Amino acid sequence: MNRIAIILLAAALVVVVAFLAAAAAGTLARLDGATYPAALMRAATTFAAAITLAAAVTGALAQFLP
Repeated sequence: MNRIAIILLAAALVVVVAFLAAAAAGTLARLDGATYPAALMRAATTFAAAITLAAAVTGALAQFLP
């Protein structure tokens, strides 16, 4: 398989997982009684944290790839 295709599929998977985590965080915040803007901010924070974590892991693993 082409290396570019693997990179694009992995990036798409990371975005989908981050979006699902953000949706779960927003839903849980709303169920906890948070207002819509507060729940949206929690969801956005979770999305940003998931993307940042993926970037950090990618940077750490890049040292070991040829």
